Amino acid sequence: MDAAWRAVREGLRGMYPGYFALVMATGIVSNAFYYLSHDRISDILFGVTLVAFPVLLALFVVRVLAWPRAVWHDLLDPRLVFTFFTLVAASDVLGLQLHLRGHDHGALVLWLGALSAWVALGYFSFAVLTFDEGQTGADVVHGGWLIAIVGTESLVLLGAPLAGEFGSLEDTIFVAVYALWGVGIVFYGIFVTLFAYRIFFLPVDAAEMNPLFWVVMGAAAIATNAGSTLILTEPDLPFLLAMRPFVNGTTLILWAWATWWIPLLVIFGVWRHAVRRYPLTYAPMYWSLVFPLGMYAVATYRLSLASDFQPIEIFSQVMVWVALIAWLATMGGLLLSFRARPPVPGTEPV
Repeated sequence: MDAAWRAVREGLRGMYPGYFALVMATGIVSNAFYYLSHDRISDILFGVTLVAFPVLLALFVVRVLAWPRAVWHDLLDPRLVFTFFTLVAASDVLGLQLHLRGHDHGALVLWLGALSAWVALGYFSFAVLTFDEGQTGADVVHGGWLIAIVGTESLVLLGAPLAGEFGSLEDTIFVAVYALWGVGIVFYGIFVTLFAYRIFFLPVDAAEMNPLFWVVMGAAAIATNAGSTLILTEPDLPFLLAMRPFVNGTTLILWAWATWWIPLLVIFGVWRHAVRRYPLTYAPMYWSLVFPLGMYAVATYRLSLASDFQPIEIFSQVMVWVALIAWLATMGGLLLSFRARPPVPGTEPV
């Protein structure tokens, strides 16, 4: 019993700070099935999200209170600090699930909490990059950095449909979500440039080519989804309506870019596991692979509505099942990992 308790404590102390990607992945796959009218599957996954989010939040709070130095160490690590943005995105994805089911008050609370966390993490994470003297090369760049973009764009996805809940501040909220969409795109342009330089011009081994690479596609997909959400809303401000041509064109380009990445990421995975024989074992960062698949399905469906071009919906019809298979495989890996160690989230080196 003492050994098991020590293992639980060590697992919690070393808990992967990006574990909220489990909620992100589950929630977005649920939303994809909701939009495509598979209500039963969507509701089951919604139930999983309702359980997973408070459990992970409680574990996170316990870790902060019991091992503040371990949390502080993760926050000061340029390879890990951006994974904390999974809390922002998870809150917004769960909030969107609640909104789709008519629970706007709960969704509003989650959005405000996510916005507060985004502000704090945003400035802190960039301060870490600026003042950390231990990292001087581009080899520190990896796909996990783009979780910051995912968190930013998630605020648009939930903020736009909730703008009416703010009464007289509705126009202000619409301006804010348009601004957040733009900030996310600027962040994406910066990070994806650094990421492309890292993988194309510097050595990358099989361990580094991990599932977080898929966030590069996922960040473009969620920006597409956010752009489609803006197109499908009707703000009263002429200033925002005048931006529609820019939003339309940028959204289509982002979707095309996300689509382009998918075959390349599959090639990376084949190289990692089939060529380099890297073991295919469960790690929490695999949820960051499931989320982009689900987000691509949602983004493509929403783009088909925003563009009034239904043929591209076939991409959603296919990808939603791919995302579900990936979710089942990852959840199976998580459950099987409980047989080897106590059921407390752990991590693998990033």
